[in-house]
Amino acid sequence: MLPQLLLRKNVVVKKWMTERPKFVVDGMLGKLARWLRILGYDVKYYRSMDDDYLIEIAEKENRILLTRDNALYRKSIAKNVDAIFLEEGSRIKNLAKLSKALGIALEVDTTISRCPKCNSRIEPVAKNAVKGKVPEKTFRRFKEFWICPNCGQIYWRGSHWRNIYGVLNEVKKSVSQ
Repeated sequence: MLPQLLLRKNVVVKKWMTERPKFVVDGMLGKLARWLRILGYDVKYYRSMDDDYLIEIAEKENRILLTRDNALYRKSIAKNVDAIFLEEGSRIKNLAKLSKALGIALEVDTTISRCPKCNSRIEPVAKNAVKGKVPEKTFRRFKEFWICPNCGQIYWRGSHWRNIYGVLNEVKKSVSQ
């Protein structure tokens, strides 16, 4: 739970949060949006969108605005919208800042993970249902698969998972320092 007013350097979040935070992310933070979705967070991302529209979404949908645009950050705060300014930095630094500020969970839980492409929750799918939709070698090698019901993207715990866990371990180290 967050305090009534959490004010740290470039972080303003006013509300008590009893549920997982939701985000709207500006066009400069697309990779961060994908990471947050993998971690199970509801993230709206627009490559190019008017600042006022991003602020409106954050306000109407009770989302925290994440931005690298200082002017957008200041405009959000002036309109009493929760916002976090993320200076130029690596995904590790950005995820660490969010974890420290908001208690972002740094674990992949496929029961809540979202499609990195479209933000829908992924769902487990029977292995036979993906036959012919994934490479044959992948089909033979893996037992568990997930599918996005919106865009149809299929996921499995391939070699990229090692990279995901490696990045998350780096973030955890950064958070604990």
